[in-house]
Amino acid sequence: MNMQRRDFLKTGGLAGGALGLNMLGSLGLPRNLLADGHSGNKKMLFIFQRGGNDGINAVIPRGDSEYNTTNRPTLFLRDNQALDLGNGFAQLHPGLEPMMEIFNSSKLNGQDGPGNLAIIHRVGYAGQSRSHFNSQHYWENATPGNKKLDEGMFYRQITQTLDLTDEKNAFVAASLSGSQMVSLRGPKPLPNFRKASEFAFKGSSAQNQKFLGTLPGADPRWPGGSGVLGLYGGRPNLPRKRYRETVHRTGQLLGSTIQTLQDATRKTYAPANGATYPNGSYGQRLREAAMLFKRTNAKILGLNIGGWDTHTSQGQLYGKHRQLLGNVATAFQAFYRDMQDQWEDVVIVTMTEFGRTSKENGSRGTDHAEATAMFVAGGGVKGGVYNCDRMSWKNGDIFSTKNGRYLDRKTDFRSVFGEIFTDHFGDSNKQLAQVIPTYEQAKRENPADFRKLGLFA
Repeated sequence: MNMQRRDFLKTGGLAGGALGLNMLGSLGLPRNLLADGHSGNKKMLFIFQRGGNDGINAVIPRGDSEYNTTNRPTLFLRDNQALDLGNGFAQLHPGLEPMMEIFNSSKLNGQDGPGNLAIIHRVGYAGQSRSHFNSQHYWENATPGNKKLDEGMFYRQITQTLDLTDEKNAFVAASLSGSQMVSLRGPKPLPNFRKASEFAFKGSSAQNQKFLGTLPGADPRWPGGSGVLGLYGGRPNLPRKRYRETVHRTGQLLGSTIQTLQDATRKTYAPANGATYPNGSYGQRLREAAMLFKRTNAKILGLNIGGWDTHTSQGQLYGKHRQLLGNVATAFQAFYRDMQDQWEDVVIVTMTEFGRTSKENGSRGTDHAEATAMFVAGGGVKGGVYNCDRMSWKNGDIFSTKNGRYLDRKTDFRSVFGEIFTDHFGDSNKQLAQVIPTYEQAKRENPADFRKLGLFA
């Protein structure tokens, strides 16, 4: 197959995902590549709960007397309807029951289990925005107040700790989404796709394979290679070819990315240990994330779950919020079972832009507020309840913001991710400052928000 580079640029569009037009841009090395002790095996799956999760309904502050039928007439759950967490103060909504398989521990609640689920209440940031778009953007770019910064926190984690010019790192992160999530967006393109198998050149499966081609020497019919792999598999530095080395390297990496995903999806994937993922596209993407962690060098994968903007008919034991919580809990449980062979190296974490009002509205729902709850699980996670016990939560704190209307934060979300980056991934303090550039200043301004929780054993 005789292909010229100009033909590739004209006809080689991608279907099912994107690397972005800036694929032809510089793919330079990070300035502080691989800190001492940085583990190449560590991985993270993040789930963004779009719309604002009601942390008070998810993690119930039973010990606060303001959690009652006056403030939450149709949402209030009786003590015997919720799940005990063993600290005499906090309970979980029953929709989250599948998560208990990870939380359970003889030390935490007297039940047998790994004790690998951290339940973190009262998470937010100073100057909390109650705009969906703005606050989602701030959680993803880790720079509250800067709506224009379109570079993600997880993108920086990847580019500061991995050499993206190395072909083994051709596929290390992706949004399992129709569009690139801000958290993985940046100058150097990272893939996004709804299905990994559809991340390919346009056309049929046979056409795509022909376009991708073979490396030089891989097939005797085409000694010099064929398709994209042949085109960029030869010498990178031919004389009198301006920019050839840059374009050549880009072509190699593009071919490697597509080849990696095609190889990973070629065989049918069967989840291990009886893992059952939720139904629908959300469950399919979770299942695919586990498969990609097992079959590729992926380090960070992310996906969305929408529907959390529960202004009306939120539901108590049953209903909209119960179903959403169940989907997240089932995802954690399935991932825990499926990833047992890598559990010590994996973290799964939730994100959401804000919590909901402490007082129920007139439409049997809740409105935009401030602090919310996060869940972090993994083999290295020190399970337990954080910021929701008698020591950290005073009676009436459900209305603890200055205006007396909302639940106030105890922990900045950047502090949670700071622990994930340093204690799970092994980032140095210098790298952390590059991954979360606002970290040190925010810590100086609000030191209590950055008190280390000790999420990792």
